Amino acid sequence: MAITIRHDPHSHAHEESIPGTVNLSAKEGEETHYGQALFPVPSADPNDPLQWTKLKKHMIMFCACAFSFLGISALLGPAVYIGLWSVQFKVDPNTAAGLVNYPNLIFGFGSVILVPLYKRYGRRPVMLLSLLAYIAGIVGASQATTYGGLMGARIVHAFGSGVCEALPVQLVNDIFFLHERGKKLGWYTVALCLGATGPMFCGFMLAAGYSWNLFFYVELAFAVALFGLCFFFVEESLYFRAPAAPSGGSSSGSNLEVVASSTTAAEGDEKQRQPASPELPDGSVLATRKSWRQQLKIFPDKFDYTCDFWTMPLRAFTHLLVPSTFWVITTYGIFIGLCGFSFNFVFPLKIVQPPYNWPETNSGLSAIATFIGFGLALPLLPASDMLAAKLTRRNGGIREAEMRLGVLIPAAFAAPAGQVLFGMAAEKNLHWICYFIAIGVTQWAGYFFFTLTLAYAVDSYNANLSEMLIIMNLGKQAISFGFSGELLNWILKHGYVTIVVAAFVPILVLNNMMVFVFMIWGKRIRIMMAKSWLARFHGKSLVQGEGH
Repeated sequence: MAITIRHDPHSHAHEESIPGTVNLSAKEGEETHYGQALFPVPSADPNDPLQWTKLKKHMIMFCACAFSFLGISALLGPAVYIGLWSVQFKVDPNTAAGLVNYPNLIFGFGSVILVPLYKRYGRRPVMLLSLLAYIAGIVGASQATTYGGLMGARIVHAFGSGVCEALPVQLVNDIFFLHERGKKLGWYTVALCLGATGPMFCGFMLAAGYSWNLFFYVELAFAVALFGLCFFFVEESLYFRAPAAPSGGSSSGSNLEVVASSTTAAEGDEKQRQPASPELPDGSVLATRKSWRQQLKIFPDKFDYTCDFWTMPLRAFTHLLVPSTFWVITTYGIFIGLCGFSFNFVFPLKIVQPPYNWPETNSGLSAIATFIGFGLALPLLPASDMLAAKLTRRNGGIREAEMRLGVLIPAAFAAPAGQVLFGMAAEKNLHWICYFIAIGVTQWAGYFFFTLTLAYAVDSYNANLSEMLIIMNLGKQAISFGFSGELLNWILKHGYVTIVVAAFVPILVLNNMMVFVFMIWGKRIRIMMAKSWLARFHGKSLVQGEGH
């Protein structure tokens, strides 16, 4: 039986003593990409996710990205309905906005439970169960007739879809090499950001004369279709890969030997083993690829019992002390809470008033600007990987985590400029095109900050990625909730320039300028963290290779 090994397991790439510094030098005859050796070093097992086909990997990423898109669009899209809900449920607009704000908070808290679950019991079962919870919440929202009923249903679907902000990052980490991750995380970020255009779809439905319930029916149809795709195409990527040997090569005696923990069947489950695996000349055994039926198993062959389910969420809070992780949290929280919610709350209310007098059914059209902003960013998806590869070659094959950050410099200045324009347009009643330009520019910049701060954090600190993702999601949702909870009241009381420009922009500038801090002192910070008590603390529960 022919076994296809798609990637060379002879790579000598290895991480240096400092987390985030990787030696990607290749020896003659080894497989390279962008002039770099493969890292993580793949095993010779055809069931190693790094050895899967491009079609398999890209289908998994499509499903994960589609879940992110649906989750975010269902979360933010109904912002257009705040005015309608205020009238229908007889509450003030700020209370009606709670139907967006509180689910947004729960969206982050879901990771506290769902991430430890997929860490121990596998990515596939948690993804499928989360989709079912999302579907149940959407069904409830489509049938809700009271404020409390709608809030409850919104919380359920927000909780279920909350894992879609952690799971795609985990999947990228599981199935792609280091030289691919900037681009693949970019796909996830595009899906995440395009989900923010949900208000446009809601606006179109209103313009066509449909009630707000239709939006949830449409979300339901796509969610059911996605569940089917995930069931048939998302294979379990929890894999116990052997650590690389000190030399940087394969850790096994032979590069074609498969460690017992990474074969297709766990100990004690012999009946799942493939019969008659081919024997190599040196006597080692090469595992056979799982059959399609075996790939459809809900649970993995072996659970990760090294995961302490109950203490994992508590340990996650210690990652707040890691500068690169904290930067991800503030970046997402500020761009979502200050920028995103400013656009989604202010524009629909402002554009229906004089001098614009747009019909309420067109109040979600600002999402067109978001589409344009992200569309202009799409051609630059591989930019950070290419820049890092160029600097790695110039550095003698040694890659530093900070090498991708130069791409952020233009975006660091563009985002505040867009926010200033938005605030001035609202204060001075400038032409509506000013709102679109402001939103497009800010969202273009936001795409790069969402993608590259996340990639940098994952590259920099490889201890217990799952814990890092918990606090990232929880922290950014908490920050965005804190900023957005009273946003409308702040603006109505103090004015657009005072809040959007004078208060929000300095916070955004401070966060964005951190790119220069990490570019200059990032490696020193990593060295300091590697020698700290925190590194020793996480080292006790470190799962080898999880951060790779």
